[in-house]
Amino acid sequence: MAGLYRVPSRDGSLIPTARKPRIGFRSPFLGQQFLPLRLTSLLIGPLSVTIAIVTDLRFIGKTPDGVSVTLADTNENEFTLRISDSLRSAINAPRLSSVPSQDDANLTVAEIQRRLRAGESAQDLAQESGTSIEKIERFSGPIMQERSYIIDRTHAIVMKKELGEDPQTLYDMVMSRLLPRGVGEDALEWSAWRHHDGTWSMSLSYPNNDGHGDAVWHVDLSRNAVTANDENARWMMGEQPAPHKNYERPSPASQIYTETLTSVHTEVREEPDAEIRETPRLIAIRDEPDAAARLDGVTGRAKVPSWDEIMFGKTTTQEEEN
Repeated sequence: MAGLYRVPSRDGSLIPTARKPRIGFRSPFLGQQFLPLRLTSLLIGPLSVTIAIVTDLRFIGKTPDGVSVTLADTNENEFTLRISDSLRSAINAPRLSSVPSQDDANLTVAEIQRRLRAGESAQDLAQESGTSIEKIERFSGPIMQERSYIIDRTHAIVMKKELGEDPQTLYDMVMSRLLPRGVGEDALEWSAWRHHDGTWSMSLSYPNNDGHGDAVWHVDLSRNAVTANDENARWMMGEQPAPHKNYERPSPASQIYTETLTSVHTEVREEPDAEIRETPRLIAIRDEPDAAARLDGVTGRAKVPSWDEIMFGKTTTQEEEN
């Protein structure tokens, strides 16, 4: 029959009807609601609706074959879940957090760059502040390039220039000291950091018999000047080591040795104290006042010996008498 629809009854049979069937639901909050269907000819079979209720499951353990896990609900109904690669990835994935840590929120970009420019490494800064290394490295590129530029500028500063010879830079001086002792360029570690007044310091770490030595220079690029800060830096520049109190020998850690030590213990012999000799001095011999002069308190000026009396022990009067 045209214009008729068939809808299922409670016993499952189809009942012809002229009304357009509607599928809907009833909610205690929204009341009865219907979903409109535009049908011209429809044959509807028995309808079945499955309502899924979410149930909490707890972990019981692995199955005997080890490929699945056993779960149970509150009614002690057991369920089996196969251990797949996707399950392992979901369990082992790091926990995501949209809230930044307190350290990341407090450590600003300006603070990160300031501390990197002052000489701290990205690893040390991350470990001390608790900030992720990824965040620090994100802003460390320009600072590390600046420090490398300062090192190159300092290397190129001319330290010695003689007529008819090529100018000698600071880098040339350092390598002229280290290369004859078997220390190559690859074994050197350079670093630079900036001070509050805008000047910089540059350091060099190099191997020696005691492990490693350090040399530090103060750099003022506005005046194109370099100043040695320690004994090793002065030695690199060809200057004499700094004097020590009581004429102590320089510390072995600040020197590079090329000769093999043949003896560890050296017998020290005490030398007898040298006889102290005083330098002869010339003194003026003055006549003491007599008893009468002491009584009245009036004395004349003491007689000053002449040059002849000092050199020959004779007075001018005696020479005239002779």
